[in-house]
Amino acid sequence: MLRSLLNVMRKEATQTLRDRRMVFLLVAAPLIQLTMFGYAVNLDVDHIPTVVCDQDRTEESERLLQDFFANGTFARRRDVFAPRAAQDALESGEAAVAVIVPHGYARGLGRRDAPQIQLLLDGTDSTRAQVAQADASQFLLLHGAAGAARPGANRAPPFLLSPRIFYNPRLASPVFMVPGILSMLLMNVTAMLTAMGLTREKESGTLEQVLVTPLQPSILLAGKSLPFVFVGLSNIAGVLLLGSLIFDVPLHGSLAVIAVGGILYVFSTLGFGILLGTLASSQQQAMLGAFAFILPGSLLSGYLSPIDAMPIWLRPLTLFNPMRHFLEIVRGCLLKGEGFTDLFPQMIALSILGSGVLGLSIARFHKRLA
Repeated sequence: MLRSLLNVMRKEATQTLRDRRMVFLLVAAPLIQLTMFGYAVNLDVDHIPTVVCDQDRTEESERLLQDFFANGTFARRRDVFAPRAAQDALESGEAAVAVIVPHGYARGLGRRDAPQIQLLLDGTDSTRAQVAQADASQFLLLHGAAGAARPGANRAPPFLLSPRIFYNPRLASPVFMVPGILSMLLMNVTAMLTAMGLTREKESGTLEQVLVTPLQPSILLAGKSLPFVFVGLSNIAGVLLLGSLIFDVPLHGSLAVIAVGGILYVFSTLGFGILLGTLASSQQQAMLGAFAFILPGSLLSGYLSPIDAMPIWLRPLTLFNPMRHFLEIVRGCLLKGEGFTDLFPQMIALSILGSGVLGLSIARFHKRLA
């Protein structure tokens, strides 16, 4: 039995390595995608185009505006003379933010009835608008505290905000994105290629030729799947290495945690690939079926948006998504240094999902043979 398994694995590896396109998809494509996605998918918001309407035109108002644009979050595009012109700049798309400093700003510094600074935001890009609002609010809060503390001011300064950011102090997008990219790449490599491998052999007729031999179907499936397990683990190592060297992704936890989680996740994706290969009759159908699963799986994994932000009725569906649990394992281990004890629920969930989908795919494969 062991010799039969090794023979099938050798045959599958030889057949895969002979296809140059397949070798590119297995080795080069994941590394290229990681590099491209790491740079292209950037959630950092800076240089937001901003117009200024300074109605006070004093030294104090200009100092305020210079400090406002100093950190690079906002980019000063041009100055306008009327608030209506600032609103027109937002409507035309010339700017995403407009800052309006009213008359009497300098005279009201340090007073209880100081004029309020108005901020107009373009909400069509909600992420950019939220970042702009939070950054501007924090700046004005600190600036107001400094103004209230000046000599002669007749009010006490408000509290000072002193945030501390854990696990990703620079709020770098690649640190957040690389674990999600890793989960997607493993799904692409293992599930899609396994399904396409089965359908390719069905199209060419070689699968039927192998099945007439005394080889057991379970040995055949194991031999065709195990090479992709090693490919998946090598992809994990390559992504972690490039993520650390190029994007400064930290590794606070143990590699053993990621290895165990990766193996459980790969068994889930391989099971889906085998199941899809038994259902599809051509490689085109297998590819379309894999894409139909990968896109919803990515959206329901917390890769781009938090699961807590999803509707309540949708959140239970994410529990059946292996990509979600693997993503939590990778992020928890890399960024927070969590171990097996902390990530035990995710490991159990991956084990149950992997066993279920793998068992279903094997049963489907045996039924098809019958």
